[in-house]
Amino acid sequence: MAIAAGTRPRVALAHDWLVGMRGGERVLDAIARMCADRFEIVGLFTMFDDGRALSPAIDGIPKFTSQLNRMPGAIRFRRWLLPCYPNAVENLSAQLAAEHARKPIDLLISTSSAAIKGLRPPDGVPHICYCHTPARYLWSQTKQYTRGGLAGWLRDIGFKKYGERLRQSDRTTAANVTVFVANSAHTSAEISRVYGRTSSIVHPPVRTNYFVPETPKTRNDNWLCVGALEPYKRTELAIDAAARESEPLVIVGKGSEQSRLRRLAGPKVTFDSHATDLLLRVRYQRARVLVFPQIEDFGIVAVEAQACGTPVVAFRAGGALDTVLDGVTGVLFDTPTPESLVEGVRKCMALGDVSAACRANAERFSEANFERAMLAVIESALSGADTNPR
Repeated sequence: MAIAAGTRPRVALAHDWLVGMRGGERVLDAIARMCADRFEIVGLFTMFDDGRALSPAIDGIPKFTSQLNRMPGAIRFRRWLLPCYPNAVENLSAQLAAEHARKPIDLLISTSSAAIKGLRPPDGVPHICYCHTPARYLWSQTKQYTRGGLAGWLRDIGFKKYGERLRQSDRTTAANVTVFVANSAHTSAEISRVYGRTSSIVHPPVRTNYFVPETPKTRNDNWLCVGALEPYKRTELAIDAAARESEPLVIVGKGSEQSRLRRLAGPKVTFDSHATDLLLRVRYQRARVLVFPQIEDFGIVAVEAQACGTPVVAFRAGGALDTVLDGVTGVLFDTPTPESLVEGVRKCMALGDVSAACRANAERFSEANFERAMLAVIESALSGADTNPR
């Protein structure tokens, strides 16, 4: 699509849902700030929006929500509405088409870990999808989502009934994406496996100017585990491993597994469900080690900890292969067991002071590096270059 000289390209953004500020929303915020400086942002298309403030850049964009957002209780129970996601995205596609008809749009950028990557752009409009992962619950971690009491049992019934149809829809709507951008080598491989598409890799932006080492250094004895308390995070491994070593463990986060994990935890485990950014930074700076037992598509937490000079003991899989330098900024352990995690922590402690190496490694993932790489992708798409062939 030709863009008139002297005009600012009109860009539409899309995100699965706006219900909190986590890693995916940090990426959206960085893209929104980058685009606001250079383009006209038409709006932000999302399946669900609970109206909370997220960031000045995100909050200032007009929102287009799906019909699901208007259903009573839909936001709270959005994960149970999974079979409705394809229709919700189709509804948003119609809204996008109407906006394009009102005044032409030049580019669509989606950030997706669920269904919004299926948003259909108007004819001739390129669609860049920054993919955090092909939906885990459909393609890679279904078992983790279907365990754990009544909720897991109900999810299992739902996946057996709707799973294949949803996988087919997810694979088919990948054709609506012109350019896939993956957040890690792991995600790039998953995009290839699931969608049969190539992708460039642009690591997410990490606030390395905010997450910095403490001066002077003050370290506590505790291990630290940070993240949503959901089944795939494997937080119970951290609890078990710390108990075996009789080490204090601080768990920062909240989620559907919170009650179960509190029942598993012993007296040396502290839960922090409401950590501010400032407190989280202090937690990183003062922890002896961050334990990272899950498979993450990237895992911003592991980089934030290293930016504060804290080593990471991570499971040898997923985004940790991109972010943790084994034997330099931490240790990668090989099996998802408490014994293997304990061995990894012992090896990590034997490395000595690796804070300088951690900080240097984290700086590879700075916001400035993200902006440079994403701008190159955006400019290529606007110029009509096919950087991501099918």
